[in-house]
Amino acid sequence: MGTTGIHSLALALLCCTCLLSTTYGDYSGGYKLVSLSNYSDGKGLVAYLKSIDDGNFTYGPPVEELQLTVRFETDDRLRVKITDGKKDRWEIPEWIVPRGAKSSEVASLTSSEPEKQGEVSVGDSSFKFSYTSEPFGFAVSRSSGEVLFNTTPNGDIGSLVFKDQYLEITTHLPEKSVLFGLGESTRPDGLRLAPGRVYTLWATDIGSNIPDIDLYGTYPFYMDLRKGVAHGVLLLNSNGMDVLYERDSLTYRVIGGILDFYFFAGPTPLSVVDQYTQLVGRPAAMPYWSLGFHQSRYGYKNLEELEEVVAKYAAAEIPLETMWSDIDYMDEYKDFTTHPVNYPEDKLRTFVEKLHANDMRYVIIVDPGIAIAENYSTYQRGLDLDVYVRNQYGEKYLAQVWPGPVYFPDFLHPNAEEFWTTEVVKFHKKIPFDGLWIDMNEAANFCTGPSCFINPDVVCPGDDYTICCLICNNTVPMSTWDDPPYKINCIGKYRELNGRTIAMSAQHHGGVREYDTHNLFGLTESIMTNRALKTLTKKRPFVLSRSTFVGSGAYTAHWTGDNGASFNDLAYSIVSCLNSGMFGVPMVGADICGFLDDTWEELCNRWIQVGAFYPFARDHGDFHSIHQELYLWDSVASNAKVVLNLRYKLLPYYYTLIFESHNTGAPIMRPLFFEYPEDEKTMDINTQFLVGRGIMVSPVVAAGQDTIAAYFPPGVWYNAFNNSDIVKVEGSGELLVLPAPLDTIQVHYRQGFIIPMQEAAMTTTSARRTPFTLMVVFGDEDEAEAAGELFLDDGEELEMRVKAGRSTFVKFSAHKFQGKGSIEAKVTAGEFALSQHFVLHKITILGLREPPSRVRLTGNLAPVMSPALEISSSGLRSVDISHLNLSLSESFGLSWDFDFDSIASS
Repeated sequence: MGTTGIHSLALALLCCTCLLSTTYGDYSGGYKLVSLSNYSDGKGLVAYLKSIDDGNFTYGPPVEELQLTVRFETDDRLRVKITDGKKDRWEIPEWIVPRGAKSSEVASLTSSEPEKQGEVSVGDSSFKFSYTSEPFGFAVSRSSGEVLFNTTPNGDIGSLVFKDQYLEITTHLPEKSVLFGLGESTRPDGLRLAPGRVYTLWATDIGSNIPDIDLYGTYPFYMDLRKGVAHGVLLLNSNGMDVLYERDSLTYRVIGGILDFYFFAGPTPLSVVDQYTQLVGRPAAMPYWSLGFHQSRYGYKNLEELEEVVAKYAAAEIPLETMWSDIDYMDEYKDFTTHPVNYPEDKLRTFVEKLHANDMRYVIIVDPGIAIAENYSTYQRGLDLDVYVRNQYGEKYLAQVWPGPVYFPDFLHPNAEEFWTTEVVKFHKKIPFDGLWIDMNEAANFCTGPSCFINPDVVCPGDDYTICCLICNNTVPMSTWDDPPYKINCIGKYRELNGRTIAMSAQHHGGVREYDTHNLFGLTESIMTNRALKTLTKKRPFVLSRSTFVGSGAYTAHWTGDNGASFNDLAYSIVSCLNSGMFGVPMVGADICGFLDDTWEELCNRWIQVGAFYPFARDHGDFHSIHQELYLWDSVASNAKVVLNLRYKLLPYYYTLIFESHNTGAPIMRPLFFEYPEDEKTMDINTQFLVGRGIMVSPVVAAGQDTIAAYFPPGVWYNAFNNSDIVKVEGSGELLVLPAPLDTIQVHYRQGFIIPMQEAAMTTTSARRTPFTLMVVFGDEDEAEAAGELFLDDGEELEMRVKAGRSTFVKFSAHKFQGKGSIEAKVTAGEFALSQHFVLHKITILGLREPPSRVRLTGNLAPVMSPALEISSSGLRSVDISHLNLSLSESFGLSWDFDFDSIASS
C-alpha cells in the first residue's frame, strides 16, 4: 500500500520523462596523475590526482586533489575507488553494505614515478587496469585484452569531474554491448536498457504503474552482455544520480559521495550475480511458508472481513497460506497498535491463533513514521532513546504520514536496534504475527519542507490523509542540500529531491545528512527489522520491503509496489521481477490482479496464471478498487486451483532454488538469456521467464488472446500440466504459436533436468507431509542425461546450510543410453530426512519411448524387481515408476532396460 492511489500522475505528463536530460554535464579540464604507489603484494595501487583548473565552475569548484585506489580483491573482482585526497567524504558504512577489509589494511605501499600510461595486472586475475596520466582516465580490461570500461578522455568522452555535489564520469561502450540493470523503474522497453534514455536512481514514493520513472529501489549496477560473455559493474554510491545511456557511452552524473566502482568478471550472467552478491550480501534464507499463496487488501475494514476471506478460500478449495493486514488494523494508523473496535486485540489474537492451528500465517504492515501522541508508548520510548531524525537546526524533524504528524526513526542511530526490537517484541506478545511488511520507507512524507510545525488551528491529518496539514516554512532560502546545483531527473523533474520525503538537510546520527543517506532508508529499516525478528523468534525472519538498495536481498523480500490493474502492468511485472533477481533480491513478486483501479475477470485470470510462478505470490488490492479475491469469479477460482496446485507440487523445487540463491545469489525467476547468453534472440524476450534452470513459463499478457507466441530454445520441452504435450526444437531456437485459451498458461519442463516435487495441498505444511516425486526430463535422443538437487530442512531454522541432523541435501543424476538407463541419488547428511520420514514414492521419466521391462534398485533397499508402471497415452512417453517408498535419508540407484524384441515389433 502506498499514497499513489490518491495522487497518481497522469501518464501523458510523463511520456517523455526519460529521454535524455536537457540539463548538460560539466565538462571541466579533468585531472592529472601526480604520484603513484604500488601495493607490496602487487595487487593494486594508490595514486593522487590534481585538478586541471580551466575556470569552469559549473556546479561548483572542483575538488583539488583526489585519491585513486585500485585493488584486485579476488580473481574475478576489481575495485576502483576515487575520493577526496585531503578529507573524508560520505561513503556507505561497512555495517550497511559489508564488503570486507579496506585496501589500506591489506598491504604496505611502495612509491614509483608515474608514467604517461601504465598498466597493472595480477597473476590469475581476470582483469587488467590501465591509466593515462594527463588528462587522467582509466580502463578496465579482461586479461585477454578486451576493454570492459574505458573513461579515457577523447573527442566523445569528457574528462573526470569531481565536485562537492557533482561527480561525472563516462565510459565508452562498444557496439556489441547489451546492457541490463540500473533500477528500480517500470520498463516498457523491456529488460534491455534503451539507448537515448536517462535512468534516474532515487528512492521515490510513487506508483509503479507509471513507467520510466525512478521508483522505490536504487541499484547503480548493470550487466553488460557481449556476444554471450557477461560482466558486471557496480557504482557503490547512495546519492542520487542520473545515468545517461547512449549507444556508444554510459555517463554517470552523481550529486555526492564518491566514485566506488566494482567490476565483476563473469563470464556468464549467473556468475556475475554470484560475484556481485558475494560482495554486497547473499540473499536471505526465506522461510518455507513464504512460498505459499498470500492474500492482502488495503481496506479490510474489520476482523470479520478477514475471517470471511479465509473461510471463502477454504470453501473454494484454493490454497491460502497467509492473510495480511494493511494499515486498517491499526488504531489511528499508529504502528504497533490495534483498532479497538474494528480489530480488537483479544479477537485479533484469537484469529491469528486459529490461523496457526490450521497451519496458516499472518503478516502485518508497519510504516516508519511514528505518530506524535503523548499517550503512545512507542513514541515515548523513541523520545527516551533519542532515535528520531533531526532537521538542520537540531530539532526533531517533523513530517506527516497516515497518522498525521510523525517523527521518523533514525535507523543509523546506535539506539535504533534497541528501539525497533523493543516495539516488535512487545507487539508480538499481543498479536503473534509471522512476518513484517515495511512500507512507505523511501521515506514517504506528505509534507515537503526542511522545517515544519504543527498547525494548532487544524485537525491533522484531516479528511484527506495525503494533504499536508502542517505549517512548513518554505520562505527561507533552501540549503544547497535541499536545492543542489545539479538537478537529477527525479520523477521526470515533477518533484524536487525533497518532494514528499524527508528534507535533504535533515540529519541522522553523527551529523550525516539525509542528502547522502536517502536511498538507504529502506535498507537500514530492513536490517533493523530482520534483526528484531531474529531476536524475537530465533527463527528465519520474513520481511517484505518496498524501498530497497544494493544489499537489501540479504535481509528482505520485495514486491514491485503500487502497480495498476492493466495488462500493461501485468507485462511490466515480469521485467520488474527479473530485474529484482538480477539485483540480488530474488524473493520478489507483484500485486496479483493489480493494486490500483478495478481489475476484471480476464485480467485476474491471466495474472494468477503468471503470479502463481512469481517467487513471492500475493494478491493485493486498494480500497478504492473492487474486491479481487480469487474466489470471486468462477473462472478465476478454477484457474487459481490449477496453477496454484502446480506451484504447491513444485514447492521442493522452489525451496531448493531459495537454497541456491542463499549460497550463490542465483535468481529464482530468471531471464532466458541467463541460460542462453549466446542466443541473441533471448535478450529481447521480456514476458517469458525461467524458474530456476528447469522450468519455462510463457504467459499471455494481453487482452483477448487465445494463443501465445512463445520462443523455445533448442531441445525438448514438456508441458508441465500433462507431461505429454511436447515442443521439440532442433538447431536454433524458434518462435512457436501455442494454444492459450483463458484457462491455459504454457509452462514447460526443460530437458536435462530433474525436478523434485510433492503433492498439492491447501498449505505448505500439509504439502510437506506428502510423499515426493522426481520428474526426470530427458530429451528424445538415444543418449541423454539429466540432473537436479533437493534441499530439505525444517523451513525456519536461522541457518540455511547442509548440517548433520538439521538438514539433508540430495544430488540426483540420470542417464539413458541404447535402451538402458539409470538414476542415482547421492545423499548428504541424511539424518534429517530420516527424522522427518521423507519418502520418495514415484519417479516419472519423460522421454522414454517404451516402458522399461526390468527395473532394479540398489543401495537404499535390497534389489527388487519392477514396481508398478504407468504410461501416459500421447506424445513422448511418460513412464511412472511408483510405490517405491525410498527414504531420502539414504543414497540409492535405480536402473532399467527394455525388451528389445517388443520395441522392434512396435
